[in-house]
Amino acid sequence: MGEDSGMLSSPVVRLDGVNLNWGRDILKEVTWEVRRGQHWVVMGRNGAGKTLLLEVLAGYIWPNQGQVSVLGERYGAVDLRSLRRELGWVSAALRDKIPGRDPVLKVVLSGLYATFGLYETPPPEAVSRAKALLTSMGLDPLAEQPFAQLSQGQQQRALLARGLIRRPALLLLDEPCAGLDLAGAEKYLSLIRRLARTPHGPTLIMVTHRVSEIVAGFTHALLLSQGRVLASGALDKVMTDPLLSQTLETPVRVSHEDGRWTAAPDGPADEASGIIDWG
Repeated sequence: MGEDSGMLSSPVVRLDGVNLNWGRDILKEVTWEVRRGQHWVVMGRNGAGKTLLLEVLAGYIWPNQGQVSVLGERYGAVDLRSLRRELGWVSAALRDKIPGRDPVLKVVLSGLYATFGLYETPPPEAVSRAKALLTSMGLDPLAEQPFAQLSQGQQQRALLARGLIRRPALLLLDEPCAGLDLAGAEKYLSLIRRLARTPHGPTLIMVTHRVSEIVAGFTHALLLSQGRVLASGALDKVMTDPLLSQTLETPVRVSHEDGRWTAAPDGPADEASGIIDWG
């Protein structure tokens, strides 16, 4: 893998007519292209297929139909183990898979080998990079602290460092603020904003259903509804009241100020009639 393989001229991600069916259609005719220099947010309601789409990109799930190319390599004609060295994966779901007694530095270094636990001796330069990443995440004083003793916000930042340890060309962020309180989420989003503005940094694809998590630096959005692409393109073209209302299946008003997007309910909330029978 590398620049000589045509990565610079090829799309970072290309999906053509991707279908995923597990007894029912989960992803339907998904066609999508991500170019270098773009940072995408994937939005949709719970169950829209957002996380499964990321798992298709990472090669963990194989679609029933369609073609998938990542970093210029077509799935089915590439060694996925080699390709995954160019990918970073960050998800709140990973927290439960990390050995709780492992020191934070060890957790970050395990990202070199995509393992849960560290079973090899990493090279000195990797240890130096891991320490530098922890410093950039504000976690350097906690390098020897057991992972389980960190707050959820600290754990998420450690997982971000783990996802960056191999200098990935593509970073996949799956609901990275799930379970975080307001302060923890804002601290984490500030790191994502810095990463999106880093020259020669990775292409970012972030799954979320919260408009407020779209920070400055993101350029494009893919809107999913029941497994189908409702819209894709530049944020200012896609993040409209009608399209987002259709995506979230509720009327919303979208606004954009100082690099942050917000969505507020448009009109009174529906109220159930009658009373609740407590029995």
